[in-house]
Amino acid sequence: MLDHDSRLPEAGTTPGSVVALVDATSRVERELVGNWLSEGGIAQEFGTSAPVTQLDLDPEAVADRLVGRVDDPLVVPVRVLWLPPERDGVRRTTFTDLATLSNPRKPNKFLQRRLVRKAPDRHLVLTGQPARLSELRANNPGTVAAPEAFARAIVRAGIVALERAERAVIGDRYKVPRLVAEEILDSREFLRRLDTIAEATGVPVRDVHRRAEKALRELVAAQSRLVSDLFTQAMRPIHASTWKVDSEENGLDRLRTLNRRYPLVFLPSHRSYVDAFVLGDILARNDFPPNHVVGGANLSFWPLGPIARRTGTVFIRRSFGDDEVYKAVVEEYFAYLLAKRFNLEWYFEGGRTRTGKLRPPRYGLLNYLAAALRSKRIDDVMLVPVSITYERLNEIGAIADEQTGGSKKPEGLTWLAQYVRNQQHSAGHVYVRFGTPLSARERLAAHGDPLQAHGITAEDELLELEHRAVQRLAFEVAVGINEVTPVTVNALTTLVLLGVHERALTRDELRTAIAPVLGYLEGRNLPRGELATLRDDHGLAVVLEQLAVAKVVTVYRGGLEPVYSINAGAHLEAAFYRNSAVHWFVNRAILELAVLTAVEAPEGDQLRAGWEAAYRLRDLLKFEFFFPERTEFTSQLTTEMLLVDQQWHRRTAAGTVGADVLAQLAGSGFMMAHRVLRSFFDAQLVVAERLAARDPAQALDKKVFIDECLQVGKQMLLQQRLHSPESVSSELFGSALKLADNHGLLSGDDPFDLTARRIRFAAELRDISARISRAAVLDPSNRLDAL
Repeated sequence: MLDHDSRLPEAGTTPGSVVALVDATSRVERELVGNWLSEGGIAQEFGTSAPVTQLDLDPEAVADRLVGRVDDPLVVPVRVLWLPPERDGVRRTTFTDLATLSNPRKPNKFLQRRLVRKAPDRHLVLTGQPARLSELRANNPGTVAAPEAFARAIVRAGIVALERAERAVIGDRYKVPRLVAEEILDSREFLRRLDTIAEATGVPVRDVHRRAEKALRELVAAQSRLVSDLFTQAMRPIHASTWKVDSEENGLDRLRTLNRRYPLVFLPSHRSYVDAFVLGDILARNDFPPNHVVGGANLSFWPLGPIARRTGTVFIRRSFGDDEVYKAVVEEYFAYLLAKRFNLEWYFEGGRTRTGKLRPPRYGLLNYLAAALRSKRIDDVMLVPVSITYERLNEIGAIADEQTGGSKKPEGLTWLAQYVRNQQHSAGHVYVRFGTPLSARERLAAHGDPLQAHGITAEDELLELEHRAVQRLAFEVAVGINEVTPVTVNALTTLVLLGVHERALTRDELRTAIAPVLGYLEGRNLPRGELATLRDDHGLAVVLEQLAVAKVVTVYRGGLEPVYSINAGAHLEAAFYRNSAVHWFVNRAILELAVLTAVEAPEGDQLRAGWEAAYRLRDLLKFEFFFPERTEFTSQLTTEMLLVDQQWHRRTAAGTVGADVLAQLAGSGFMMAHRVLRSFFDAQLVVAERLAARDPAQALDKKVFIDECLQVGKQMLLQQRLHSPESVSSELFGSALKLADNHGLLSGDDPFDLTARRIRFAAELRDISARISRAAVLDPSNRLDAL
């Protein structure tokens, strides 16, 4: 009932008496505990011969017979632990047990009697960490004056102690919280916060308290060991037949060590509905306690919602608006879970990626975590960036359809049935990689968050510091995910095929185009999937055939040999695979365009022009990719250039970038600008041209405007003013609109100036598009003689 691990009581003298708080649900359990006590169980376990009083672990009984005692007994929680039968060396509930209408962890009273006779190994009497009554009073100073509240605190402490003792037997993967809502609703600090909200809003205190309790009951995940076992067994075969899971054991060992001291918050990339199942299965297999997974309320439909809630899913409203009560409940619940060292998991992009790369992060839940640190509710939390990358994904067809104006199908029973059917096809590997854990306290402090209010700091300045620190922390998490995301066979194959603009390639041509990029990846020692497969003709053929089955690649077999190209209408799907690894090539692509700009500048001004172009491209792409601060970006780009030309520093000592540097780029065997950046800049061009053609005095409805961009983008594609269908994407148009807003192009006081700036912006993007086209011409894979 204390937080230390020792089984011995902390009191300095031998207790004069012992109170056994018995958590029993049947006569059989009471008999088992009674026999154990009469046979000297307490004496054997704790080395004391003091007389023992047996008392129910019930608030009313505790309030009547324990709270008011003037002596200082040793309080020991006791219960009977029932175990499933051992199957293949593991004790776990199965659907066989469910078929017999029994839960082997909670057998009914008739089955209990039978198990005592026939299978005595299926139960044991368990004791939790004991405490002296004086220690319980010291640990709960706010409740001692209220006997009923103190009794409830003792009962909660006893249950927690028994839960910890159970986990020592059955494993940490069965760590589940109990009596959460009751404990939060007994918190004086939380109740005071609700009173403050009531006073500020003018709502009666009783109504505010009722709303808080309702929200809390809606929010709290009521985890069940039975449902967790059965749900895992139900979902594992579905996904095991689809993917071969590839995870790193070293990363898990490191996290397990950290988890002994800190709660972990897993922050995975979000590409599929299956992400939580894949990660949860890996953690369960490695005996991690189950995460509390924060999910959107759109997935709380029957039967998935009730099941998921009992496996640890916390369904949270998509938007709180100005509901201060709900905000307070969410913040309190998160702080409670972290303070009790329960692990959390949420998808900080706010939803599945629609393009294949990371989306900009949402800060709401990280703000709650930072608030818990500032209030000193928790000492620290370790944030774990997690990359989950699929070689193939069955749901990207629907994702691509949404990007071209299709409506998102609502989740429900029909959607769930279709989802299960889609998982019946093999989809290669899924790679799960754990990035370097980040200390939330350390990183927030490093980014300027004071983590406590200083009287000398103005409130608005303090809020700005806190907000900026959380943003930078989210940025670090995103970079941590990208740093461990591997390049998969499909990512590299689609990267090359998307770059040859509608041409079909033979396997030899494709392998020739892949080889220098593969060499580049190996030279940088970047994380990779099974890329060696692509060097082998048979292996490459298998990859291409699987992409053909997925209708991403089309194969023509009527000529001398098969030729392969991106399937008509599948460019967004192909881009999704490519974009999972596109961040590894962005600096190279920017470098190419900067060099092209430099060689066009007057001699002596070339180096400056090149760097200015690089910085400008970084600024234009800041809503698509995660760039470091300018100094580090400069260092990264210099390193990239040295990979191409080891004599770079010598050549540029005079500030001149000669044509030989451009030749070095082309001679490396590949160009990246047209493969990596064209779709993003084409989408920006559509947005810029529509803004330039727009009446500056007209109010802009963003949803209507993006729909207009989709329609006009399709026209520009037919006119070949855009180079690929992957540019016509609501997600890309949305990011481009944020960029335009950031540059002050959505509104302005001077309509003539606003129109002029919009026109200049569109002209700049047309210039960049022209440079990207020149880079494409230099790419050997776009020249037949090179292949």
